[in-house]
Amino acid sequence: MTSQTDREQERSTASVTPGATEQQRERRAPKIAVGDVSAVQDRKADSTSMKQVRTTFIFLAFIGVAYAAYLVMSGQLDDFIRALIGVNPKWIIAGVACFLCYYVFGILAYAAIVVIDHDSPVGFRDLMSVEASGVFFMRLTPGGAGVIPSQIYRLTRAGLSLADASALQFVRFTLYEAGEGIFAAIMLLFCGNYFLETFADVKIIGLDVIWIGIFMFGYKFIQVGGVLLLCLLPGPIQKLGSLGLKIGRTLHILNQERYERYLDFLTTQVTTFSQAFRSAASNWHVLPIVELLTLIQLGCMYALPYFVLRSFGLEADLLVCLASGSMVELLVNAIPLPGGAGGAEVGFTYLFGNMFGWHLSAGLVIWR
Repeated sequence: MTSQTDREQERSTASVTPGATEQQRERRAPKIAVGDVSAVQDRKADSTSMKQVRTTFIFLAFIGVAYAAYLVMSGQLDDFIRALIGVNPKWIIAGVACFLCYYVFGILAYAAIVVIDHDSPVGFRDLMSVEASGVFFMRLTPGGAGVIPSQIYRLTRAGLSLADASALQFVRFTLYEAGEGIFAAIMLLFCGNYFLETFADVKIIGLDVIWIGIFMFGYKFIQVGGVLLLCLLPGPIQKLGSLGLKIGRTLHILNQERYERYLDFLTTQVTTFSQAFRSAASNWHVLPIVELLTLIQLGCMYALPYFVLRSFGLEADLLVCLASGSMVELLVNAIPLPGGAGGAEVGFTYLFGNMFGWHLSAGLVIWR
């Protein structure tokens, strides 16, 4: 992999080296110029994601005010302040370092895919920008909708064509989503009895927590399965989608203009997605390494409640925290609100309430 500076030096060297042949200049010149015209669509998508972020900040500000009012009205403000005063900053710093490891392992997962292509113009600093963009938009756009377009745009800025950038991003996205399901399944194997014993009689809005957990796990399974079917069976997916659009037109849910626009989008995007994934996944021997790095990355995020608990001087089981953290993340993914607002708070309260006790309100804020 080469950095942006190295690529610029190679281009300038190729233009000034005396006696260099035309063939040598062609070899040294980059295959794709940064800011290629094909990235215009993703640049617009990136701009749209930023608009979503601004809306999210307003939404989260409202949530913050509402939570502060709840603390005052429920009489928990004194506990909140008392808990914050007793926080051990060393554990908070350790938690921040753990989340930085989440960022680092995300970069390494990208690098494991890129490094097999020795001609790739994408450098390590480019991948730092790509992963940072993903972390940012994952938590500030509804359902992480801004992640894929923003990261594809960053990759095109690094010198990849739109097709190559999409291929790299789709492989990474699929493995990340699969990793969430795999991690949760592993945690259920080790901590299934803990959840059964602790939450067997707990209900949320009249529903058993256990059944909610099964629903969240099933949702993730269907989500990942749908992506894989889209990659491996584009033909049947297109036919199924076309049938749905025809039914919508027949029932006058869609007019002719929308029908044609959606049909064109379905035909183009499904084919592009499938071809991009197959192309990038042709180096299948790298995929287990990327998945392993992804699982370690997710573990760094799921472990954060452990550090918050220890910052209050409370006992904490790291394995249970990892298992509970993975369940909270599944709930966050199922809530189509910025950062999973609402779902994250409810999930954290029920799964970690017994561990935090009267520190819960302060612990929730520090974790978020």
